[in-house]
Amino acid sequence: MILPPATVGVLGGGQLGRFFVLAAREHGYRTWVLDPDPGSPAGGAAHRHLVAAYDDDAALEEVGEGCAAVTTEFENVPAGALDRLAAATIVRPGSSSVRVCQDRIAEKAFVRDQGIAVVPHAVVEGDIDPAALPPDLFPGIVKVARLGYDGRGQVAVAEPGALAAAHAQLGGAPAVLERRVALDVELSVVLSRDPSGQVAVFPPAENRHVGGILDVSIVPARVEEAIAAQAVADAVAIATALDHVGTLAVEFFVSDGRLMVNEIAPRPHNSGHGTIDGCTTSQFEQQLRALCGLPLGEPRAHSANVMVNLLGDLWGDGDDPQEPDWAAMLAVPGAHLHLYGKSEARPGRKMGHFTVVADDLEVALARADAGRAAVGLPPDLLGG
Repeated sequence: MILPPATVGVLGGGQLGRFFVLAAREHGYRTWVLDPDPGSPAGGAAHRHLVAAYDDDAALEEVGEGCAAVTTEFENVPAGALDRLAAATIVRPGSSSVRVCQDRIAEKAFVRDQGIAVVPHAVVEGDIDPAALPPDLFPGIVKVARLGYDGRGQVAVAEPGALAAAHAQLGGAPAVLERRVALDVELSVVLSRDPSGQVAVFPPAENRHVGGILDVSIVPARVEEAIAAQAVADAVAIATALDHVGTLAVEFFVSDGRLMVNEIAPRPHNSGHGTIDGCTTSQFEQQLRALCGLPLGEPRAHSANVMVNLLGDLWGDGDDPQEPDWAAMLAVPGAHLHLYGKSEARPGRKMGHFTVVADDLEVALARADAGRAAVGLPPDLLGG
């Protein structure tokens, strides 16, 4: 076990890294962040911020020598950087898990190889004849294999004749064409796995996206018990097959009652933010525990919770951004505000979130609607 006051590091300086740093500091660890942005949210919260690229040799050498263990806050950190660090210190998750999740093509093949359903799709690389693809993949969405997130790197395709132009719009990079499925609901399962293979699973979250960006997560998910149980089983199977150590999220689509994997995130996840206020142990404390070889905490939800993302659009346009009415939102019973310390509010940028907790889900939903209205978001959660 790696015990405080040891130094732990995280690659990536966004809000996920910031929450990890805060959890580590609360437990008495010293914290380092490697991120190229001098104003990164995690860097501002850490004991030390190394402002350098993720593949900077000198910075990686310093992190490897100075940290007892290192984790990552996002999957697009170069896997080679994780390999280099692993030669000098403990790195969790390892590069093998991260590599799979960095590439949609590899990720879907991996999940399918486990006997777990994925969204119907085809690989799009080089010159491809749309007529050779299954016709039921249209209408669909072309998604770049690497570096796409929050709806970026995606183009809708209505029919085969539009595929070439859509692929060109994405720069011709390797991609997947996914069938646009009719959704009953979107789910995610966030779990943590320790070095011995023990797994602690948070209750599945029901998610809604707007414009490709997560808008709200609801726990407990309003789905049949059998669907929730299968999602948990599939997520545990994926984490085990990856030999993943740390926190991991699996996103699912449910279409016509059928569960399909959409994506894997080998790290804490936006839909797991409700664990901070609604569960006995947060996803970030679990990430710390798994990294340091400590016993995993209890993942039980002690309250129903609804997490609402706060995007930069709420601050308004132009050169005179206005803070949303936090006082009105915080007047809602059970509301908890988390702002990420980002210096500039931009449309679509995740600036923070609020979570409402209550003993009863319907009460939590109604209060989350009130909180949404207070900051200028459509209050329509009770309708699902």
